[in-house]
Amino acid sequence: MIDLRFLRDNPDAVRTSQRARGEDPARVDALLEADAARRAAVATADNLRAEHKAMGKLIGKASEEERSALLAQAQEMSVKVKEAEAAQHAADADLDAAHRAISNLVADGVPAGGEDDYVVLETVGTAPEFDFEPKDHLELGESLGLFDMERGAKVSGSRFYFMTGYGALLQLGLLQLAAQSAVANGFTMMIPPVLVRPEIMAGTGFLGQHAAEIYHLAEDDLYLVGTSEVPLAGYHADEILDLSAGPKRYAGWSTCFRREAGSYGKDTRGIIRVHQFDKIEMFVYTTPEQADAEHQRLLGWEKDMLAAVEVPYRIIDTAAGDLGSSAARKFDCEAWVPTQQTYRELTSTSNCTTFQARRLAVRYRDENGKPQIAATLNGTLATTRWIVAILENHQQADGSVRVPAALVPFVGTDLLVPPA
Repeated sequence: MIDLRFLRDNPDAVRTSQRARGEDPARVDALLEADAARRAAVATADNLRAEHKAMGKLIGKASEEERSALLAQAQEMSVKVKEAEAAQHAADADLDAAHRAISNLVADGVPAGGEDDYVVLETVGTAPEFDFEPKDHLELGESLGLFDMERGAKVSGSRFYFMTGYGALLQLGLLQLAAQSAVANGFTMMIPPVLVRPEIMAGTGFLGQHAAEIYHLAEDDLYLVGTSEVPLAGYHADEILDLSAGPKRYAGWSTCFRREAGSYGKDTRGIIRVHQFDKIEMFVYTTPEQADAEHQRLLGWEKDMLAAVEVPYRIIDTAAGDLGSSAARKFDCEAWVPTQQTYRELTSTSNCTTFQARRLAVRYRDENGKPQIAATLNGTLATTRWIVAILENHQQADGSVRVPAALVPFVGTDLLVPPA
């Protein structure tokens, strides 16, 4: 949620942010109205409660003749108090709904526009040039016995798969490499639950524009997470953190689930866009003042991992209209995919400022000991999709695939070859 005090003082800035996202600026006025109505309802209820309390004191001091009339008035006042409290509860609900309808404020400097209006910040490495017709990752993966899409579909339906043999080792090795990198950079490794309560999913902002992507277990009223960002964001909900020694950094290793609603016919081949995958996600709690610098650090750690797997990539500054509702700014690292002759997203890192922490009541104490809302950030350190770029960029003319040196200790070979 955005800061209501900022909204009251700077409504035009919030309207500008809404327009940049391609969202309705009228929601700002609806929130202002709901905020004013709620404050009025609270004042009315407080005044009536005070009057009712004062009347109780009068009754205690009144004579027998006065007491009967005062008791009748007190009963009427009690009814008014209950009505005012009901109105306050309704105003609270209206304010909460209007508040949740506003996305995070877009940070200064974010490119304007939609999905195709990103700005390329950096290009790293050179796209490979093959003297043969390169195979795509699906053809390579199946010929090398790395994954089995057909049996995945037989067992679980479309967009599910088995990672098999060296494919399973490649994925585990990639995640282990990421875990080691995270720990070396001061992160606490976590294996979080992948089912979360509605208030945690809502708190991270995923029950808004991303709700259709999420698997919901109606009988238990629990949600399967699409990223360990969600349980890690909820880890310190309703807590006051000690950030005096610097940011709290966690790296979550989890299986992730996404319905991929609305993406039929798009990237359905292979393991680019699937319903289940594994990922290591960095998640940070820090002060708002440190958030921008921490965002650059997260991007740096992502770049280190991409360098380790030796794939060419570029970094883009995502345009305002393509940001998730919680993100104030997002940088994506996109790897070159030779058979598609384009770059595809492998990592993203988002600065969510105080948006998620305000919803989840995560605070810290400032230098004066006063509780303040924390800032949260997240970033991908490795995921199953990386295998697409690794296979395609490191393929050889004979159909084999070179294993990046950093992954050899985990995979147990430096060359993946077709089974005899």
